[in-house]
Amino acid sequence: MPTSRSYRDSCGVARALDVVGERWALLVVRELLLTPQRFSELRHALPGVSSNLLADRLRELEQHGVVHRPDGGRYDLTDWGRRLEPVVLALGDWGIDAPHPAGPAALSATSVLIFLRGHARPDPQAPPTTCRLDLDGRAWTVRLTAGRLEIDPGEPPTADAALRTDPATLSALLQDPSTLAAACTDGTAAIVGDRTAIDRLLRAVSEPTPA
Repeated sequence: MPTSRSYRDSCGVARALDVVGERWALLVVRELLLTPQRFSELRHALPGVSSNLLADRLRELEQHGVVHRPDGGRYDLTDWGRRLEPVVLALGDWGIDAPHPAGPAALSATSVLIFLRGHARPDPQAPPTTCRLDLDGRAWTVRLTAGRLEIDPGEPPTADAALRTDPATLSALLQDPSTLAAACTDGTAAIVGDRTAIDRLLRAVSEPTPA
């Protein structure tokens, strides 16, 4: 059931934790940074949380004005909730140096895409490129132009190339783009269109932008 626990501390940090300090709350916020999601989609992205606990966290976040359901179905961040984005991104950057969890661990599509968006440094001299990413049954549009990378939900009208894979494989490819051929061979990744466009996308993270 929803919790009403409080630190009873007037510091802004404590008051913020009163709102989003419960377990799974900030991960729900993370999942909503790129696109609104239904309960079932959030449950799929966060396999470690039970349905009841996820429902409680969403109810609490709604009551606090962090999330809402403007269309009655999908959860989305409110304007106030969206102000958590730089906090979540900074926390993610800080957490890169923390130990990995022991054993199998979940990795959502949103997590990998946030990393890609934040760490990509495309060559500003390269021609504009549009890629379609298919992750966990959802399409995303990734554009590289003028040294910037943008990610939007949904499929692009046209694309130079499309990559279908899973979040864990995409994460591995961003760490080592040279494994792309092996991933295509073993079926964990599939490319349609210009393969060099996908290679350029992956290497935007692993290689520095030319001076």
